[in-house]
Amino acid sequence: MTVSISANGVNGQDWQAEDGGAEARSSLVRRHLADWADWAAHPGHAPATLHRVPRADLSRVLLVGHSRGGEGVNRAAMDSLYPPPADQDGARGPVRWTVRGTVLVGPTIFGQNPVADVPSATILPGCDGDVSDLQGEAYVDGTRGVSKGTALHSAVYVVGANHNFFNSEWTPGRAEAPASDDFWDDEQERDPVCSPGSATRLTADQQHRAGATYIAAAARLFVAGDDRARPLLDGTGLRAPSADPARVLTHAVGAGRGGGFLPDGPVTVTGGRLCSAVDPDPAVACLDPEVPGSSPHFAGWETDRETGRRAVALAWTAPGGTTAALRPRAAVSLAGARGLALRVIVPPNSGSTPFDVAVTDASGHRAALGRVTVDALPGSGRTASYWAREVRVPLAAATRAGLDLRHVTALALTPRSGAGRAWLVDAWGWRPGTPAVRAAALPRVDVGRTAVKEGDTGVRTYTVPVRVSGHGSGQVRVYVLDPATGHARDRLVTVRPGRHDIDVPVTVRGDTAFSYDVQHDIAVKAVRGAVVGAHRGGVTVENDDPMPALTVTPTAGRVTEGQALGWRMSLSEPGAVDIWLPFRIVPVTEGAELSTKDVDPSWLSEWTGEEPDPERALSATGAWVWLEFPAGSTRYDASLPTLTDRVAEPAETVRFEQTDDDGRPVPGGAAFTGTVTDAP
Repeated sequence: MTVSISANGVNGQDWQAEDGGAEARSSLVRRHLADWADWAAHPGHAPATLHRVPRADLSRVLLVGHSRGGEGVNRAAMDSLYPPPADQDGARGPVRWTVRGTVLVGPTIFGQNPVADVPSATILPGCDGDVSDLQGEAYVDGTRGVSKGTALHSAVYVVGANHNFFNSEWTPGRAEAPASDDFWDDEQERDPVCSPGSATRLTADQQHRAGATYIAAAARLFVAGDDRARPLLDGTGLRAPSADPARVLTHAVGAGRGGGFLPDGPVTVTGGRLCSAVDPDPAVACLDPEVPGSSPHFAGWETDRETGRRAVALAWTAPGGTTAALRPRAAVSLAGARGLALRVIVPPNSGSTPFDVAVTDASGHRAALGRVTVDALPGSGRTASYWAREVRVPLAAATRAGLDLRHVTALALTPRSGAGRAWLVDAWGWRPGTPAVRAAALPRVDVGRTAVKEGDTGVRTYTVPVRVSGHGSGQVRVYVLDPATGHARDRLVTVRPGRHDIDVPVTVRGDTAFSYDVQHDIAVKAVRGAVVGAHRGGVTVENDDPMPALTVTPTAGRVTEGQALGWRMSLSEPGAVDIWLPFRIVPVTEGAELSTKDVDPSWLSEWTGEEPDPERALSATGAWVWLEFPAGSTRYDASLPTLTDRVAEPAETVRFEQTDDDGRPVPGGAAFTGTVTDAP
């Protein structure tokens, strides 16, 4: 039985929510599940329509969500296992269902807080023009090491798919409302991968067919427990002909994997560079931001740099010239594994890159496992095509060589192509099968928000509200964001329910000078043995001082053409921050209006981005001028240079009116004019 629910009420308001509406969507999903649980328990109370269909089996539920709906069903799965704080929960009550898995289609994950113990399949559209960084990869990568690791988390990369066509109501020709292709196409500079009509771009029907196929595969595996569907999702490389002609690629973590080589942990690297997924320094970052294209594995989060999200970067200029070795602090056990599964990124359009793979045990014995070949994705400067391919090599050679697979101390990769680059994301001992998943009892962290008035005097200290519920102890990383620079300080914190392990004080100094509201925020991410619900919050310090009064005095309010109009703006008192005041040029109330050919073209371009031709009234350009008063200042001199055109004209006027930050007129706001006459 498949049930679709409407989240339009959330969609229209989610910009107001700290989490983009994830908790609201979770509440909506769980309210529906509660209704179905009631009807299953008491069929006589169900709507008449349901009397003709089989009773719902809520012990086997699959949640599917697209875009922000993907993040919503991820949160619903989390909330079903680890209840949210009651004052944030719109669906309180007993949980009478079991979520066996989720399918997340082109999803957001603003919180980067996947549910480690609920299996998932994340569809990543290769031509996504909306969630273009393919941040949904975090539903896979973000589960590593967090909990038991038995749940399968699959990424399904669909080459040539966009974001909108996975939703029939966002698909032109299918939707009732206006709809469009989210991958914007420039006919003068067409994208070789994603422009409509290119060899790799899918049509809406082809994309729908591919999406339906892999959603069905996830349902078959997660809900029906049919392990024959697993190779379609877990990086084995098997593909479904019913998805033709789509090229669909997969990789995964969890399920039959164990003994991971993770660059995120305490490791030593030789012959390569241990790089950071998110860092503003190109020498530290895995992928230089100046390089065209991007990687879903290195998608940004709330901070300009992150601790503990890493990969191993390789670069070489000759076959076999470099061997990169990864040595974890503690030996890895590959006992019982059939092979070694590696996730390796190579640059888009770089063809096939071969690597020799070897491992070493605690006694120093080394075994060459064999050669793997990593194939590049098609990509462009607008796609997130630096995506890891999963490759596997048997462990039979290590067994024959007598290696102690319970204590493997090093993994080595030797590129065999002429020159190139690559990134090792991780490697795991792999064996087939889908083990039963039992969710661990974990502590849950939720960050709240407190709003306080600044006050006129004194110094007060507040604490960011953080609640820890659930069971046991776990580790999270807490980032404290500087409200002025956005830079973050971070620390690893062990949390336990009912304790105040995350203690972030905020000092507020009162004054009587105008300022804007200031958010002192923290962001939290699970590291080990924990889940994070509301990941961001803090203390908002609300300005309680009035905006200084503005007066405008013409310094050159009536000039002849070729001279500059001028006005002096004065504030009644200085502000504690830079004050920006916006003004629109509006139609004059009487007489002729200055045109685009009456003013300096450079001024016109700077403030409107428009050209003088064709000639039109200045108010028709949409000119929106922002005047800046630096902190501590009270004066700003504005000017508008005009041109001499030698055309006999009546006096022409320009009128400015103050607006708010959204461009709406401010009632009682300042207005001023200037008039230009012909030269004598």
